[in-house]
Amino acid sequence: MLIAGSLAAAGPAGAQSQVGSDYPTAERADYVFGCMAANGQTRESLERCSCSIDTIATLLPYSEYEEAETVLRMNRVAGQSSELFRSSGDLRDKVSNMRRAQAEAEIKCFN
Repeated sequence: MLIAGSLAAAGPAGAQSQVGSDYPTAERADYVFGCMAANGQTRESLERCSCSIDTIATLLPYSEYEEAETVLRMNRVAGQSSELFRSSGDLRDKVSNMRRAQAEAEIKCFN
């Protein structure tokens, strides 16, 4: 999955993809629903949560976001099968990049 995501993000030679435009609508909606569950079911939280995923999408290509989310899910799994996800520096870097994007989105949208 990690290789396929990286290849998909690369696209055809010489092609430039606009960061953020590759986030599926369902993924954006899922993020907003989860964010609203944590921040209240109000119009204000809808706007702030939408701002948050839009900001993240401008900072992080979807393939990297998806990889980081996978790493975080696997980190919750107990046992040796998920040890690779906890011990790989590259995968920790992907999570760190996503967390930086989330922090920037929080500053921009929730302050």
